[in-house]
Amino acid sequence: MEKRDMSFTEICIYQVKPQKVEEFEALMIEVKSFLEKQEGLLLLRFIKRGYRIDMEQIKEGLPPIKINRIVKSVKYMLYWEFDSKESYGMAQKNLYDSYWKSIEKCLVVPHDKYLGEKMF
Repeated sequence: MEKRDMSFTEICIYQVKPQKVEEFEALMIEVKSFLEKQEGLLLLRFIKRGYRIDMEQIKEGLPPIKINRIVKSVKYMLYWEFDSKESYGMAQKNLYDSYWKSIEKCLVVPHDKYLGEKMF
């Protein structure tokens, strides 16, 4: 039987106040350098939501539509993957001890975290 890769992943959704976008993006550049040094980190991606897709685009095979206006917040996604839950836990503590409060000040609501082990 093949041993399954048990890497651990978090997808974090940030809803940033429109007036805090520049501050948040500058902060996240600094945070990225910090996160890349975390023990056990396998992959790190940071994404700014800039498009949407509806059923018409999907049915027709059309590209997504660019978002041109901000309604309530600007959304960002952080995707990071670790070699284990233990490495992830320590990285979370390190982030909490250093940048957590600065990040939270930029948000409309507390960020969402989606956690899990790699399936395939």
